[in-house]
Amino acid sequence: MEKRQELYHGKAKTVYTTDDPKVLVMHYRDDVSAFDGAKLAKLERKGETNNKFNAFIMGKLAAAGVPTHFVRLINERESLVRAMKMIPVECVVRNICAGSMAKRYGIEEGTRLPEPIFEFFLKSDPLHDPLVNDDHIRVLGWATVSEIGEMKALTHKVNAVLTPLFAKAEIDLVDYKLEFGHPVDDVGGPLVLGDEFTPDGCRLWDHGTHDKMDKDRFRRDLGSVIEKYREVAQRIGAPM
Repeated sequence: MEKRQELYHGKAKTVYTTDDPKVLVMHYRDDVSAFDGAKLAKLERKGETNNKFNAFIMGKLAAAGVPTHFVRLINERESLVRAMKMIPVECVVRNICAGSMAKRYGIEEGTRLPEPIFEFFLKSDPLHDPLVNDDHIRVLGWATVSEIGEMKALTHKVNAVLTPLFAKAEIDLVDYKLEFGHPVDDVGGPLVLGDEFTPDGCRLWDHGTHDKMDKDRFRRDLGSVIEKYREVAQRIGAPM
């Protein structure tokens, strides 16, 4: 496998083509951003931390029957992934009320929900990722009825796998976002989990103290961002 030209430069990752059109190299950088890119920084060891964290989580999900685009680790900062045609929506599950949900509905942050709440958001930085529903997605052609059902089912399956994984480490999985798509070599086939699962895209609180152990530490200037990421990894058994 030969790494070739840059295909995509995101907020925290750079994706490269390879000599095989079915697979790509995902490079994790030390960049961190918040508020749609209004707040930017570089955090030492962030790239390697998230790369290894994501590889561990993707392995757990694959073992539980969740199809993912992850193939294997290449080195400390890079992973090999399947090339994907992504659906332009984010799938969010909330187990505890926090962040935008608390602000939107005037509910106290930290309120434990009687059951997980699922939400769709359009993936669009210029529009600040607006909340959308099934009809928006179907009528505007972002996904089919079948794909909508698949995204919901897979996102809840992820919750059933990861909530107890973190709970065993005395960590609450407050909420998280996922993105799905079709591998380019199987566009008509089942959906596959893409992007990443790291503390950048979820909320993780210490169960006893409610100490934040995710990107909210950067958003809210709490400090020790990567130290907390690595503490989460150590507690769930992810090699760093």
